[in-house]
Amino acid sequence: MIGLLSIIAIGFFLGMRHATDPDHVIAVSTIVTQQRNPKRAALIGIFWGLGHTLTIFLVGSAIILFGVVIPARLGLAMELSVGIMLILLGAWNLASFLRSAPLVTNSQQSASSTLHSHPHHHGDYIHTHPHAHSPERHPHSPDRTPLTRLDRTLGSNRLYQWLRPLVVGIVHGLAGSAAVALLILATIRNTRWAIAYLLVFGLGTIAGMMLITLSIASAFHFVGRRFQVFGRRLALLSGLVSVAFGLVLAYQICVLQGIFGATPNWIPR
Repeated sequence: MIGLLSIIAIGFFLGMRHATDPDHVIAVSTIVTQQRNPKRAALIGIFWGLGHTLTIFLVGSAIILFGVVIPARLGLAMELSVGIMLILLGAWNLASFLRSAPLVTNSQQSASSTLHSHPHHHGDYIHTHPHAHSPERHPHSPDRTPLTRLDRTLGSNRLYQWLRPLVVGIVHGLAGSAAVALLILATIRNTRWAIAYLLVFGLGTIAGMMLITLSIASAFHFVGRRFQVFGRRLALLSGLVSVAFGLVLAYQICVLQGIFGATPNWIPR
């Protein structure tokens, strides 16, 4: 019983620590910077953790139960997918920042008809483009947005709103599952306890990422309300960091570890 409790405690807190890995925090920050609601930000962290736990559990269980060996090239490809994902997430953030840049307008126009650009919403869909607040000046109808098109396609099923953090978590889980499973094999000989450790580790990552996304969103909400320009620049910074980190990771895997070479060098971590 003492051994089982120790495994549960260690697994949970190591899972929380695992959530703080730089590539994890950078990836979710690019998503959370678009979300000012702390509760929804916490849900983003939960869905990321669910995706991460899913792949950690499936791949880890296959390694523990069936002795599956992941080839070096495949392991590097899983890690490279994280780098590509970070680049795409960062580019998406940078594009959003550029679209939200304020436009220079004629100062003689009235405030109600001045052409400008800032984030606004149609229902739950938030986006940015040049527009005026006079109804006849808005360049599109409220029902012609990506969200309403998805609503018409998927009906009342709104889980697709959380698909992006879930997919990000799945990709991160693929990259880290081998290292977690090998660590367990080296320390826990009982198969049932090893599987239990995977589940507890996953719960720890969910809890850790939920706290991280909640903290990031709260900070952006606090800063954005008082210093709107500074808040937008923080969002820009998260995009730049994500792209840079993704490029460094891709360079390390493609060039230094030789994923496309004759003898790729992969050490699970």
